[in-house]
Amino acid sequence: MDLNLRKAILSNVSGHNTDQLEATIVDAVQNGEEKMLPGLGVLFEMIWKEANEGDKQEMLETLEQSLQKQA
Repeated sequence: MDLNLRKAILSNVSGHNTDQLEATIVDAVQNGEEKMLPGLGVLFEMIWKEANEGDKQEMLETLEQSLQKQA
């Protein structure tokens, strides 16, 4: 069986409005289930591809600060 996980995830959220997308993300983060991580990764990939350099830098700085808090 050939399963394209990225394609399946995008198909599941295709056509969602901002409220639905937020609900999907909040649900994935709050539940903390490992099986949700690929979906969040695909969504992050989409954001990253569309972001300008300033937005990317801001995301990286936010991630760095979050990781420092975890240490």
